[in-house]
Amino acid sequence: MSKYREWLLSDYFDEETKAELKAIEGDEKEIEERFYKDLNFGTGGLRGIVGAGTNRMNKYTVQKATQGLANYIINYCDDGRERGVVIAYDSRHMSAEFALESALVLNGNGIKVYLFDELRPTPELSFAVRELKAVGGIVVTASHNPPEYNGYKVYWEDGGQVVPEQAREIIAEIAEIDDYDFVKKMANKETAVAEGLLEIIGNEIDDRYITEMIKVIPEQKLAVEKGDSISIIFTPLHGTANKPVRRVLKELGFTKVAVVEEQAEPDGDFPTVESPNPENFSAFKLALEKAKSFEPDLILGTDPDGDRMGIVVRDGEGNYLGLTGNQVGVLLTDFILNRMKEEGKLPDNGVVIKTIVTTEMLNRVAADYGVEVMNVLTGFKFIGEKIKEFEEKGDRTFIFGFEESYGYLAGTYARDKDAVVAVALAAVMTLYYQEQGMSVYDKLNELMDKYGYYQEDLAAIRLEGKEGEEKIAGTLAELREEKPEQICAIPVVSCSDYLAGKAYYYNNNREEEIKLPESNVLQYKLADDTLLTIRPSGTEPKLKLYFAVRADTKQEADDKIKDFKSRFLGEINEILESV
Repeated sequence: MSKYREWLLSDYFDEETKAELKAIEGDEKEIEERFYKDLNFGTGGLRGIVGAGTNRMNKYTVQKATQGLANYIINYCDDGRERGVVIAYDSRHMSAEFALESALVLNGNGIKVYLFDELRPTPELSFAVRELKAVGGIVVTASHNPPEYNGYKVYWEDGGQVVPEQAREIIAEIAEIDDYDFVKKMANKETAVAEGLLEIIGNEIDDRYITEMIKVIPEQKLAVEKGDSISIIFTPLHGTANKPVRRVLKELGFTKVAVVEEQAEPDGDFPTVESPNPENFSAFKLALEKAKSFEPDLILGTDPDGDRMGIVVRDGEGNYLGLTGNQVGVLLTDFILNRMKEEGKLPDNGVVIKTIVTTEMLNRVAADYGVEVMNVLTGFKFIGEKIKEFEEKGDRTFIFGFEESYGYLAGTYARDKDAVVAVALAAVMTLYYQEQGMSVYDKLNELMDKYGYYQEDLAAIRLEGKEGEEKIAGTLAELREEKPEQICAIPVVSCSDYLAGKAYYYNNNREEEIKLPESNVLQYKLADDTLLTIRPSGTEPKLKLYFAVRADTKQEADDKIKDFKSRFLGEINEILESV
């Protein structure tokens, strides 16, 4: 309440902010939600509901976080001011405003800023940081969150998101700012440009980004010659990927591309979808309506900041079917490795990287090509970190990386997942298999017949606010204390506790060290090869549950995962009610 009153009475905060806070006067629960803590700067940055308060995304919390970042740059990088920071933003409410606020705070600290002239996809920001040899980057986005959210992700000089150790140091700098008066800010955009501290960037970076991206696409000659033999429907879901996706498809030779016009223009309300997330099949509703007349071979969708891609293909009966992120990742991996092998380009030290919650089917696919699979923690930043490590040591060659949440990257021009390159790869792959007399769906079934029917699913239990945080923390703590020997009446073979950094093997009471960074994750392997992973979301107030099974037929896999998911949700809800 004292923080609430401070924001109401202080001359520092503007009248619009005060009016919003006066409107909730007397609503103690709402005041608590807005002021019970400072908005977390997590392992990658800020994310929260847009509004007034210390636990909300607004210009003041953005300014404070940016001042902490500025202090970190000044304290840790001798030439950080001169090298500067690149800033991009998406189509969400206040994204452009927060991007400019961030720029002016950095400028106020004497740090050069390269600000994109309009919205751009997140992977282009990653590319631009490296291309401009900047010390870091910021992208203002809340990815696929609901419309009321916005966020702020921080990148470092390698083009990857800051990793936990760096994030902790930045958080420490932010924590030392106990008064908003410590924020230094340049007066306005015009002054910053005039003093040479703010440079607006545009098409020149787009051109270089597309040029480098296209270099990693296989079968370009085939695409140029026969790209017009397949038809594609594309939707950017009101986000940033419309221009770059249409451009790269056109340059590759895919001319029969129809865009879902109702979703082509940027719109932070995302009015045509329940959620602007290509992970949800419902996001393709308008695309599927368009498909009735256009009859495409492939339907593609990207999320608001252009780093996630979903695809819809025809099944064996001509119906349109949405593929999972795991299925797409396995298909793209197999396609890339196959083309590299046939062309004599497959490196002896090649590596494909996935996260610990991504399908185990990848291990079997990669093994047939003699390619190593490396596991990292959830979050593409850890894939980017490995790419950097490979380049520094020179002992491995990165080929492809993906995570189950529809994020993919081929090549090293960027260090974050890129929906634009994923779209290009999906189009070329579809064309290639068509030339072989088969569909993408046929190829998926061929892989399943060969390696087994892997099925994965996800449940996210939304737990809002302070009470929700406590329930999530309490549930994980209870599971750690209980150390269940059975889950859903199935014996537990092992439990990997990534927070403790240990894996426990129940059959012989053995422990071994986990050689990955600490993370609040529990992963259980059960006697029937079911894999269950539990963790709090890093970006939303959710407890996330990942289920993975393998069976000999599709029906068996479908039944197995449906049954296990249903039973475990009952068990976890009992724990949630008790904590």
